[in-house]
Formats: sequence, C-alpha cells, structure tokens
Amino acid sequence: MLDMKWIREHADEVQQTADRKGISLSVKELLERDKNRRAELAELERLRQNRNRLTEEIRAAMQRDGQAKSDLLRAEIADNKRRIQETEIAYSQADSEFKRLLLLVPNIVSQDTPVGVSDADNVKVRSWGLPPEFGFELRDHVELGRMLGILDTQRGVKVAGSRNYYLKGDGFRLQRAVQQLALDVLERKGFDFLEVPLMVGREAMVNTGFFPLGEDQTYPIAGEERWLVGTSEVPLIGYFSGDLVDLSQGPVKAASASVCFRSEVGSAGRDTSGLYRVHQFSKVEQVVICRNDPALSEALLQEITANAEEILQLLELPYQVMAVCTGDMSQKTYKQFDIETWMPSRGSYGETHSSSNLQDFQARRSNIRYREEDGCLQFCHTLNNTAVATPRILIPLLENHQREDGSVYIPLALRPYMGGREVLNPSRQP
Repeated sequence: MLDMKWIREHADEVQQTADRKGISLSVKELLERDKNRRAELAELERLRQNRNRLTEEIRAAMQRDGQAKSDLLRAEIADNKRRIQETEIAYSQADSEFKRLLLLVPNIVSQDTPVGVSDADNVKVRSWGLPPEFGFELRDHVELGRMLGILDTQRGVKVAGSRNYYLKGDGFRLQRAVQQLALDVLERKGFDFLEVPLMVGREAMVNTGFFPLGEDQTYPIAGEERWLVGTSEVPLIGYFSGDLVDLSQGPVKAASASVCFRSEVGSAGRDTSGLYRVHQFSKVEQVVICRNDPALSEALLQEITANAEEILQLLELPYQVMAVCTGDMSQKTYKQFDIETWMPSRGSYGETHSSSNLQDFQARRSNIRYREEDGCLQFCHTLNNTAVATPRILIPLLENHQREDGSVYIPLALRPYMGGREVLNPSRQP
C-alpha cells in the first residue's frame, strides 16, 4: 500500500507503474473516489458537530425558554439525525469503493528495474558455473526418478489429480537433505526459525499483498474464510502484523520451512508432467524486516539473494541471476531478482528462486512499524527470498549430476544429510 497523499502528488507515476505491471487500474478514478469519500466524511463530521450543538441548545432552552423551544430543537435534531444516517451510508459506500481501488495500487519500482512485458525481458545480472556437457543421451528428471525408484508421478495423478507426485525413499531423503542444508546456511546467517500455520484468514493475505490480485492462485477452505498459503512469507509477515518492532539491534530475520499450495490458474498445458509446476511443494523462505532506509533494504536484498546463491553453489548447480522487469513483477514488489538454474532436459535455465524488496508497501498494509531514535514512528521495509523450493530444485539436481548408467552424483555438501552416500544408484525394484 502506498501513502494516499503520495499517490495524489505522483498520480502519473502510479498510473505508469500500474500499466507497466499489467494492473487494470484508473488512478484518475481512485482520486475521484478519494475526493468523494473525503467530502462525505467532512459532511458527516459537520452534521455530528451540529447534533452536539443542538443537544447543548436543548439543555439551555429547557432551563431558559421551556418546552416549546425544546420541541422545535428536537424536531431539528430529528432531521439532523436522519441526514447523519443518510450520510453515513453514503460515506460507507464511498469508502468501500475507495478502498477497493486502493488495494489495486501497485508498489512503485526501483529506477534500475528493467522495463518490459514478460520474463523474456528480464536482464541477466551475473551467472555462476557452466552447463555440463554429456557424452551420452540425457535423461530428464522424470526418467531418472523412475530409474532410481524415487519419483512416482502416475500414482500422484491417480490419487490427487494432475500436477501431483510421490517422492519415495531416497527422493524423500534428498528433498529433506536440501531443505536442511538451506536451514543450516540460514542459521549461520543469523535467521530465527518459526513453524507457521498453513491456513490463514483473508486479512493476512490482503496485508501481505497476495489479495485481491492473486486470489485465483490460492486454494480456499470450503465453508471457512481461510486459504492455504502459497508461501510462508504470509504467516511470517503476519506474525508481526500490527506490531511495533524493535530494530535497535538490527533487522529482524525470520525463516520457515513449510508446505505450500498453488492452484496454477492460467498455466493449463504448461509443464504438466514432472516436477516443475506442481500444486503442492515445499519452500525454505527468508523474510527480513528492517528500518525504513532504502540503502539498507537494498543491501539486504543483495544479502538474501547471496544466501540463495550460496545454497546453489553448495549444490554445485549452474545458475544465473536475473533482474526482473516491470511486466514480470508482482503488484507488491519494488525490486526483484529471480535466480534461474540450468535444467538440461529443458536446454535452458528455469526459475528456482525469487528475491524481493518491498520497501514499506507490505508494512503499511500490515501496520508493522518501529520507533526511530528521535521517537518518531516509521513503517518498516520488508524483504523476502526463496532460499530453496522443492521439488523443483530436484530437476536440476538430478539432471545436472546424472551419469550414463542412470546413477546420480550427490554433491559434497549434501552427503552429511544423506548418510555419507556419494551417489544414488538405479533401483532394482520393478
């Protein structure tokens, strides 16, 4: 959420940002609704003041002029009461429409954010590692998973429908190993861990900027005003909602490993097989809350992105960091990096991580503030990053480290979490 006074003063910039982010919003209409809302509120306050004045006059008239004068004033009060009720309804309607439009206003974007319409316009910032060269016919992660006896997509579809899967045996262990590696890296970086609720109310989704525009990507709980989360960012930020956060010792750094859910509306026919685009997945998420200081939040954006890069380097996977363009950004994002990891079966890099600086957009919605040294209250800046997401990360992990016989090399950093094993061998199971 942006400050309304700032929106009035920068209407053209807000409209341009909405257009570039592909958000259907008329800032002119928002300003008209805001003007109407404020006019109704001013009238309501005038009528309430008049009511108080008339009440005082009745008391004085009863003592001074008797019943007749009081009856006239009571008639005037009755008329004033009727007008108050009508104005309250008008104000409520105007305020409701204003708030509906305000929730569509996008966050502004950084000056170094590329302008574009889709992920094709994202700009490479840096890369690490080189795609491996194979002297044999490549297998994709689905075939490797079946040979290793660790992945069963057919039974996933049988039980739960499309875009579902089972991870078995070493597949389960490998996913847990990657998650624990990520958590251990974040612990060394000073993050505190929370086990979070996976079902949240509408307010939490609105406050974090996932509603109203992203509601079609979520799963509602039938008969309840609750939704399954697509990231633990929602409950992590929600934990601090309405709080006065103590930042005297530095930024708050919180992380969680959780199951996540996404409906994938709009992706029909895309990546329907395998593990790239599934309905249920797990993420280790980083969330940072810091002072309202653009230089500080920019430095922290680089820091949490570097955390994710360190994990990929420990997994010995080639990747590239992309500056996300305006058309590929979400409503709430001020600046974003995506990390794409090399996926041999696709012959290209595929997105595996995302890092975002939201500045104070999310904190305003969630009312997360801190006190400056001079005693003034300020809205915080918030940031988030996917340290690792599974099972998607298993795609490059299996495919980049495959061998001709169908076995898969286990990176050195993962071996302590895999019982010291150096390789996954094809299963003898039918």
